[in-house]
Amino acid sequence: MAKHTQVILIDDLDGGEANETVTFAIDGTSYEIDLSDGNAKRLREALSPFVGSARRADSGQARGRRRGGAGGGGQRAMTREKSAEIRAWAKAHGHPVSERGRIAASIVQAYEDAH
Repeated sequence: MAKHTQVILIDDLDGGEANETVTFAIDGTSYEIDLSDGNAKRLREALSPFVGSARRADSGQARGRRRGGAGGGGQRAMTREKSAEIRAWAKAHGHPVSERGRIAASIVQAYEDAH
């Protein structure tokens, strides 16, 4: 016995025919929405100024805000001692680094490469 299953996407915005499922995330929550080509284009255009100024997350999955450590970009939280060690190394090697806050991923990577 043969069986044929057909999936028809319905645009979640206007109820018409959808052509694709768009995935996006905000505030640590991922969303999927089925959209027509026109509505998908509208969504991408609306988000474009924000996406253009954002950093891309490593895993492609949304993450909640985390505290402590080298912050974001897929890096694990580090101890205060490790942060202080990286800051001291960065200053000694001419890298601009603030006294407080997130250490740039490029500086953490340079430190790790040197050790």
